[in-house]
Amino acid sequence: MTRLMISLKPRVTACTNFALAAGILMGNMLGLPLVAQSTAPAPATAAGTAAPLPPAQAVAPALAGATPAPAQAAKPAAAMKPYRNQPDRIAKREAAYYEAVWGIADPNIKAVESGVILRFSYRVLDPQKAKPLDDKKLNPVLESPEKGVRLVIPSMEKVGQLRQAPYEIDAGKSYWMAFSNSGRLVKPGDRVDIVIGSFHARGLLVE
Repeated sequence: MTRLMISLKPRVTACTNFALAAGILMGNMLGLPLVAQSTAPAPATAAGTAAPLPPAQAVAPALAGATPAPAQAAKPAAAMKPYRNQPDRIAKREAAYYEAVWGIADPNIKAVESGVILRFSYRVLDPQKAKPLDDKKLNPVLESPEKGVRLVIPSMEKVGQLRQAPYEIDAGKSYWMAFSNSGRLVKPGDRVDIVIGSFHARGLLVE
C-alpha cells in the first residue's frame, strides 16, 4: 500500500503542475490585451518625464479628423456709406410738389466741363404737365440769390441753344439744358434756383 502511494505521488504532482501551467498560460492569453492597454507607456517630454494624457474631450475631435471652431456671433451688416457726404438734392415735400404740379422727377444740376457749364436735367412723368419746361419761347435762367448771379443758356452757331428741344416730350425720358458758367462763379455745393416762365425750382444743390 505504501509502495502504491509512493508510485502515484509523482503522477499527481505532474498533473498538478500541468494544470497550474495551463491556468497561467490561459490567464496570460486573456490578460494580454488588458495589460497592453493599461500599461502603455506615456509619451516622454524633453525633460524625460511622462507627459499627461490629453482629456477625452480633446482627443475625440482629433480622432474624428476635425478641429472644432469657436462659435462666432453674427456681425450686423455695416451700413453703406454715401459716396459723398452731401445733403439731399431736394426735400420729399418738394419732390412731391414737382411730380404733382409739373409732372417731373429728379430735378438736379451738375457742373460739367470743368465747371464752365451747369447742366440742369429732369425726368418727365407727365408730358402734359411738363410741357412748359420745353417751351422754346421761354428763356430759362439759373439764379444764385446768395451770390447775385444770373446765368443763361448760351447759343452756339449752327447749333442754337444748348438744350434739348424735341417737338414732343415723352414720359419716362430725361431732358436737359446747359447754362454758361464761364467765370465759375457758381461752384459745386452752392444752392441755386431754376426759373422757366412760371416754373420755379428753388434751392437745388449744384453737384
